[in-house]
Amino acid sequence: MDTGRPPFEAELDSEPAHRGAHHVQSLERGLAVIKAFHADAAELTLSDVARATGLTRAAARRFLLTLTDLGYVRTDGKYFSLTARVLELGYAYLSSMTLPEVAQPHLEHLSAAVHESSSVSVLEGTDIVYVARVAVSRIMTVSINVGTRFPAYATSMGHVLLAGLSPAELEAYFVVASLDRLTDRTVTSPERLRAELAKVTDQGWAMVDQELEEGLRSVAAPIHNRRGRVVAAVNLSTHASRTTAESVEKELVPPLLETARAIEADLAVGAPGRAHG
Repeated sequence: MDTGRPPFEAELDSEPAHRGAHHVQSLERGLAVIKAFHADAAELTLSDVARATGLTRAAARRFLLTLTDLGYVRTDGKYFSLTARVLELGYAYLSSMTLPEVAQPHLEHLSAAVHESSSVSVLEGTDIVYVARVAVSRIMTVSINVGTRFPAYATSMGHVLLAGLSPAELEAYFVVASLDRLTDRTVTSPERLRAELAKVTDQGWAMVDQELEEGLRSVAAPIHNRRGRVVAAVNLSTHASRTTAESVEKELVPPLLETARAIEADLAVGAPGRAHG
């Protein structure tokens, strides 16, 4: 039946059976046009977009020109490409994410790349508290889950977090912390721990070698907020029987530092200091 309307507009009225009456098909198609662009297709012609989305050339053209008017797409007359303004579409989501939500995919990527367990923790009192974790193997006698606590002085993430404290905060820590010997390697001297924290500050990462538990070797890096304050730590843990301290520094520290920077970049999308301070 001839509705007297352009074919494309009439086409929008037809809703697939599985869609509710609320479904706005034009919005779905507009998003499909945006998603047609990706790393391997950064610049597309009108025909390319029509083919990728299944739209007619006329419909694709209308969507592209509308997105151009809105500032999400640019064109030289033949090729179309996205502008940086599309980043606004993800801003609200990223800015509402918590530290664990931001960190988890980065931990999964890191653990898959180096085949070691990775975690993120924050400092609470004299302990570190795990807020995100990806385990690839069981290397401790106790099970580690989100919410697990360990004394900060005997862990790599604890060293990173303590090193990030202000002088007054660090003094307050030493007043209340009990540096008990957990293994033969545990640092229990405040002077030695202070020296280690100064080293961590200088090099930007920490390694703890079997101080929490025999056989456990771990390395950690700080996660800063937009003000530059250390708000969390990310680590990799491995068994001492299969790695040396030298191999950990050479093979695990670089991807760990890269992951810390990636988490910071995602956190920076939100409000300053939202990640635990």
